[in-house]
Order: sequence, then structure tokens, then C-alpha cells
Amino acid sequence: MKTRGLRGSVLEEMINRTIEEYRIKNLALIQKIPTPITPIKMDKEGHITLAYFDKKSTVDYVGVVQEIPVCFDAKECKTKKFPIANVHRHQVEFMHDWEKQGGIAFILILFIEQNLAYYMRYKELKKYFDDKNSFSISELDEKYFINMNRKIKIDILSKIQLDIDER
Repeated sequence: MKTRGLRGSVLEEMINRTIEEYRIKNLALIQKIPTPITPIKMDKEGHITLAYFDKKSTVDYVGVVQEIPVCFDAKECKTKKFPIANVHRHQVEFMHDWEKQGGIAFILILFIEQNLAYYMRYKELKKYFDDKNSFSISELDEKYFINMNRKIKIDILSKIQLDIDER
């Protein structure tokens, strides 16, 4: 856990600010789901320095957007090619079950070097998960790239609406 503790923290912070603004404006209620861990070592200040995962987590975020249940995971990628191994089978299975219940499932990918975020619908993720080891940024559907701005860092809601419109 020591070496993995800050992975995804840039994207996660952007999402957390976004969902807080959505909550304040009564647009959505989305919460970060903590990963269940058991601490092994702690420093003098009480911070966890070593821990293990209790069980497999599902996704990073769950909530509701205007009466529609949503769940999603956040991933960061340092190159133009996203390794599908960054998404775990149990996460894909959870998203599958979520969508079977009428919800919307997706992953948000931040391509760090390109400063681009991408909303990947579950059905697109499933296609890549079943057929490929990775995909490049050039293979992705341009309309699902997310404009980054200062007011709301990641405009998730417009992509959810686009996803709904295309179903």
C-alpha cells in the first residue's frame, strides 16, 4: 500500500470537487466509496503507513443523478495507451450488474500528458475488456472526451446525459 497510496489522487480530487458542487446545486448526490483496509503499521502521528485490503472493492463512486443511479471508477493514465489490466474483472462484473438494475456505469480516465478526461460507457469498456489488452486515445469516441474548466473540473453530467440519449 505504501507505493500505491497516491495513485489517482489528481483525478480523484477533481472529481471530489465536482461532485461537491453538484451536491450544493442539487444536481446529483454522489459519494466516494472508501476501499476497505486493515492497518498493519502506523506512524507516531497515527497515520497508516502499511495496510492490506480487506476485500475487493467495487467502484470508486456511487450515487444518483436526477433519480438515475450511477456508479463509476476513476483511472489515470500517463501515456496515450490505457492498459485494460487497470480495470479488474470484479469491477466490470459490478458495473454489469449495476446496469442490469437500470443504472448507469462508466469509468473516467484522465490521460495526464494530454490533459484530457474521457467518459467510457460500460458497454465500451466491456468491449475492450473482452477483446484487447489496451486501447489508445485515438480509438476513443471524440464526443465522450470531457472539457476541463475552472468552475467544474470534470463535467460528468453532460456525458451522462449523452449516454442516456444514445441508449
